[in-house]
Amino acid sequence: MQTLAADAVAPWDTWREREALQQPSYPDGQALTDVTTALRRQPPLVFAGEVDDLRAWMGAAGRGDAFVLTGGDCAETFAHNTADHLRLKIQTLLQMAVVLTYGASLPVVKIGRIAGQYAKPRSSETETRDGLTLPSYRGDAVNSHEFTPEARIPDPRRLMETYHHASATLNLIRAFTKGGYADLRLVHHWNRGFTQNPAYSRFESLAEEIHRAVKFMEAAGADFDSLREVDLYSSHEALLLEYESAMTRIDSRTGDAYDTSGHFLWVGERTRELDGAHVELLTRVRNPVGVKLGPTTTREQLVGLIDRLNPDGEPGRLTFITRMGAERIREALPPLLEAAKADGRPVTWTTDPMHGNTITSSTGYKTRRFETVMDEVRGFFAAHEQVGTVPGGIHVELTGDDVTEVVGGAERLDDESLTRRYESLVDPRLNHQQSLELAFLVAELLR
Repeated sequence: MQTLAADAVAPWDTWREREALQQPSYPDGQALTDVTTALRRQPPLVFAGEVDDLRAWMGAAGRGDAFVLTGGDCAETFAHNTADHLRLKIQTLLQMAVVLTYGASLPVVKIGRIAGQYAKPRSSETETRDGLTLPSYRGDAVNSHEFTPEARIPDPRRLMETYHHASATLNLIRAFTKGGYADLRLVHHWNRGFTQNPAYSRFESLAEEIHRAVKFMEAAGADFDSLREVDLYSSHEALLLEYESAMTRIDSRTGDAYDTSGHFLWVGERTRELDGAHVELLTRVRNPVGVKLGPTTTREQLVGLIDRLNPDGEPGRLTFITRMGAERIREALPPLLEAAKADGRPVTWTTDPMHGNTITSSTGYKTRRFETVMDEVRGFFAAHEQVGTVPGGIHVELTGDDVTEVVGGAERLDDESLTRRYESLVDPRLNHQQSLELAFLVAELLR
């Protein structure tokens, strides 16, 4: 990977000529310049070969030859960037992947919302409490959650902190996934413990099927040494354009530009304008990219996004992540699937069943209902079956911790349960048990 000379104009910086939404208002422009200059000198966080491998896997998912599991925090925090939190998150993703692999009889592409998801778009520029109005919390990459004037000032030095936390996270991910922690037999053992909970007894038969399959593989002499390692790719919303631009490098092999802040990058529902800065930046890099699509997306907008982000129809380059809401997906998604099918250029479809289903509980917490989340997943599969297209994956907000942020599920968390352990600073996440429950339910849909 190569960086440009300090005085060179980066070819991917054409985004500066476009409208850039959801960007922090930094009070010290020189401080921002100093930080981004320093970031350009840092080593890449991911490498071109890894990114190319993921693009090929995303293409396979678009054809129905693989299935994508994306999961992780709504917004990562510096404070929770610890070995224990990361271990539990990785364990949850690995456990879900084993169940989905068996259900789909396909390879599962494992992607974490991890090592970069430190910023979030907000619906309002400001927040008011007790008559005091301050800038909104935009994630640890921008400002602090504490409600004080000093804490809420956007601080560009946090971009460098983001880089260092992401680097540490990726080092730990590689240690876990390449050091035996991902061993198929170990992960399956964890899942058998999950189904021993009476609340999840309905999944015992599927877990027993997986157990017999693993035992058969052992008896047949399967090379379990080769099943001790997995690839876990990193992803985040490419929201902070100064950070993404500073982390873009030229591949010395091909001369192509790669955003080395993560393997997979996406543009959110609030920033997917065809002529906007975010889409413009992603047109300039070789990473596989995603776009969140809400229920108001038109067929024309969808085709326009293909024109901009995957004009040549490269498999795996473009993923549409639908976030329609359970009440609207069965009506809103089929016309978009039909438009993409008629266009003919390959895209990969995944569902984000979280963001369209956020509600406020009777106790005042922002939450989601597990059953509503699953209803959107079922609607996603039903829409693809109706149109004859491929449901390529799921994209969920989750944690490996036993938080109480989403109500419902087999353990029947209610509104009062939210007061026990609600830890998210932005949006509610599935806890460890709910994540596995979702994986078993999706596996049943895939069979």
